[in-house]
Amino acid sequence: MTTNIEAEAATREENNAALVAALDRKNLRDVESSWVLDVINDAERGRWIATLGADAIAELSYRFVGGRVVLLTTWVEPAARHNRVATELIARVLDEIRESGKKITIICPVVGEFIARHPEYLDLIDKVHPGSGAYRRHEPAGGNDDEDLAALERDLT
Repeated sequence: MTTNIEAEAATREENNAALVAALDRKNLRDVESSWVLDVINDAERGRWIATLGADAIAELSYRFVGGRVVLLTTWVEPAARHNRVATELIARVLDEIRESGKKITIICPVVGEFIARHPEYLDLIDKVHPGSGAYRRHEPAGGNDDEDLAALERDLT
């Protein structure tokens, strides 16, 4: 089986763009999904999993490096997108990390975008090793959230 690196990168970028588009600018009390999710830390495999009943519908993978939590990738089942699943998963993971007293390094651009929209989590980012996903790739020029999000999606694809 041949691996097409460019196709994999394009798929990953499409996934990131779809998840970023699904993020909300609501208050943290409003980040909950419209579904009742459980978020489980699968430490053995290095991922937090969001489950709906018995089904895993999202995950955020991580590794521990030098006392920090490195947040690698976020994935949400396509049928579950646009239901605030990524938003709730990321918020609950960051809350758990905050309780542990650890700092984060962000590789995942979806987590970086979430924190850009919820600056109350900025203090979690490790100042020495923030990670490539820690800062937005697009800074909004105006105040139109829909236009800003559309521009971000174009930048990510």
